[in-house]
Amino acid sequence: MFIETRGNDGKKPQKVPFSFAILNPSASFGGLYAPEELPKIDTAFLQNAVQKSYKEIAYDLLKLFNIDIEDAVLQHAVALYDRFDDANDPTPLVQIEDDLFVNELFHGPTRAFKDMALQPFGYILSHLAHKEQQEYLILAATSGDTGPATLDTFANKPNIRVVCLYPDGGTSDVQRLQMTTQDSKNLKIIGVHGNFDDTQHALKTLLASPHFKEALAQKQIKLSAANSVNFGRIIFQIIYHVYSYIALLKQRKIALGEPFYTIIPSGNFGNALGAYYAKKMGLPIEKILVASNINNILTDFITTGIYDLRGRTLLKTNSPAMDILISSNVERVLFDKFGSKRTKELMESLQTDKMYRLTPDELLALQNDFEAIYCDDDFGKEQIRHYAHKGYIMDPHTATCLKAYWHLKHKKLPCVLCATAEWSKFAPTMFNAIKKDTIVYSDQEAIEGISKALNIHVHKSIEALFHKPVIHTSIVEKDAIEAEIFAFLNKDER
Repeated sequence: MFIETRGNDGKKPQKVPFSFAILNPSASFGGLYAPEELPKIDTAFLQNAVQKSYKEIAYDLLKLFNIDIEDAVLQHAVALYDRFDDANDPTPLVQIEDDLFVNELFHGPTRAFKDMALQPFGYILSHLAHKEQQEYLILAATSGDTGPATLDTFANKPNIRVVCLYPDGGTSDVQRLQMTTQDSKNLKIIGVHGNFDDTQHALKTLLASPHFKEALAQKQIKLSAANSVNFGRIIFQIIYHVYSYIALLKQRKIALGEPFYTIIPSGNFGNALGAYYAKKMGLPIEKILVASNINNILTDFITTGIYDLRGRTLLKTNSPAMDILISSNVERVLFDKFGSKRTKELMESLQTDKMYRLTPDELLALQNDFEAIYCDDDFGKEQIRHYAHKGYIMDPHTATCLKAYWHLKHKKLPCVLCATAEWSKFAPTMFNAIKKDTIVYSDQEAIEGISKALNIHVHKSIEALFHKPVIHTSIVEKDAIEAEIFAFLNKDER
């Protein structure tokens, strides 16, 4: 069962099943749903998993959660990993140093790690909506990768309409084209004047708005979300952390029971939360190392225990998926460690005072699982260039993680670095780094240049983007989002 991170308001059920939590992700007092308890992974589970495929392991882990989804639906959902580059190994583990392994999570349809969760999650949510014969509006806010992955999984699904918000100018051209060239009639993409925090705030506001929900109800439409505020995303993000350890075992790089480090780019903290839950379930993670860019609010928080928005302005960087100041999934960690009363207190302080402060004991509890560091764009470019010359190409978000590898690894243990996106999604930055220049390249120029220079294959879905017509051209102010959504829904009814 699932409970609320900020406690119960007396109007919602005290505990809800998985299906309710993913269909209705907005909890009391603006909180989130989290599991009441986590299942355990023991040595026998890990040992048996060595002989299994990714989708078999995914199914076994989902069954451990005892969620209220039929076996056949779960089997179909995890079978969607067959759509990835290699059905037998959808998340290849690639060794780039003696003790450093890259968990490549970007081999799905939209070339980003979001596919790992959104492909099966999208199928389950669509199934539930169809089963209920209920129309759902799915909202998504994206810093670049959630949007394309959400749109791909829900395209042409019955009983589902999707509105995706993205910050105008805040994504790469490839990411923007992956969204704006979508031609499925049940999808609407809206550019917003602002940054990702603005779009995420708009999403959370709409999810919690009685007025908005009532207006949808008059159209017989219910509301849900595809961001990692929805636990349906998180449950699938636990799986690939477990699989990375099993891959180390398969490759004989680690002994059963031996701990390892996992290194994760910061973002909205869903990836790190998945690792945290996996650790609590029994996966022998020594420490979760979090890497930030110069929007280093999470590094400051994990280091000092102070989450402080005051005086901060979101800075644009070469790793835009990490250009975030309010990371939603930190709340679930706070809840797991300190309970609902304290979580509500902290989150209300963030809303009213723009900051909160952990006690010394709370900070120690946080640091028992997490360490963090940050780097600037120049460091990232150096890493991209260094590894490209060694024959391995990594995107700017992955490159930030090298700072954590070099500076936070205190024990001689294997490290797994979560690579969240394919290089093609950030090609101009990559090309500048490799060529050591500052020329402004278009995405297409940079992709073609890198492909030729390094003899790298470009995925057909990326190549095709530059020949598709742009269908979605709406760019609005923040206060016009709701009106734009209803214009889409009203048009759909005509």
